[in-house]
Amino acid sequence: MEFFRIKKDIPFMSYGRLTTTISLVTFILAVFFLGTRGLNYGVDFTGGTVMEVSYPHAADIESIRQAVDRIGLKDATVQNFGTSQDVLIRLPIKKALSIAQLSEEVSSALKAADSQVEIRRVESVGSQVGDELFENGALALLIVLFGIAAYLAMRFEWRFAISAIIANMHDVVIILGFFAFFQWEFSLTVLAAILAVLGYSVNESVVVFDRVRENFRKMRKAGTVEVIDNAITRTLSRTVITHTLTLTMVGSMLFFGGEVLHYFSLALTIGILFGIYSSVLVACPVAMLLGVSRANLIGDVDKKKKEHVEEEFIA
Repeated sequence: MEFFRIKKDIPFMSYGRLTTTISLVTFILAVFFLGTRGLNYGVDFTGGTVMEVSYPHAADIESIRQAVDRIGLKDATVQNFGTSQDVLIRLPIKKALSIAQLSEEVSSALKAADSQVEIRRVESVGSQVGDELFENGALALLIVLFGIAAYLAMRFEWRFAISAIIANMHDVVIILGFFAFFQWEFSLTVLAAILAVLGYSVNESVVVFDRVRENFRKMRKAGTVEVIDNAITRTLSRTVITHTLTLTMVGSMLFFGGEVLHYFSLALTIGILFGIYSSVLVACPVAMLLGVSRANLIGDVDKKKKEHVEEEFIA
């Protein structure tokens, strides 16, 4: 289904060097922030206690921090959570105190400083559980990355496969770079969003490259640039429809889903936006740089036809 049809092909590949340069710079910056600032791991991975408190007025962060410091929790992190009235307190693990005792002490200290405080949520994860979740999460990400790479290697000629893999890795690193730069909390829900973005980005790359491969067989007199520009232009209507609907859903979670879904939907939003960009303006220029041409695909097609004929002969 197409809501609109563009008659003249848009020269996307004429901007290939510019877009790949922008992507390279963004990628390097993301890696730099990951290396220097690192990810702000949530309690899911580090272990500890998270308390969400609320006030009927704007919270005094400094006063709350002093109240927590007075009971010997100088390593606690205190920050606004969504609005000026809501505060998130992250407490490290204290071996001398149980989780219940720790949260009770903090609650008493906060109520002593301001009796209007409301304790909305208390979540705790032990250090051993946090380590296991971190290891399992990293393993899940590696398995998904390996599976996607294997799928693309089987689905496309190697130049296309490498280009799609680079585009997908680009999206993951950019999301992590945003979380490192702004020090947003990286939790299991954010990891789930990254895994979802990987699948989403792969789908977009496959759609574009399938059309490019089809065009190479149909547009026999056209050059590589013309073939790719036509493929992207012809899939543009589908791209706009798909991503508009997806972003509408994700945007509703971002603005109306509450703080529990905030970072999950934020990671999805960043991933979808960069997924659109990378599938068109990163993957295709990289494929051109690797020297993709009709000759590559013709050899691949002839090989498949030969295998098909042999299978029919044997049957």
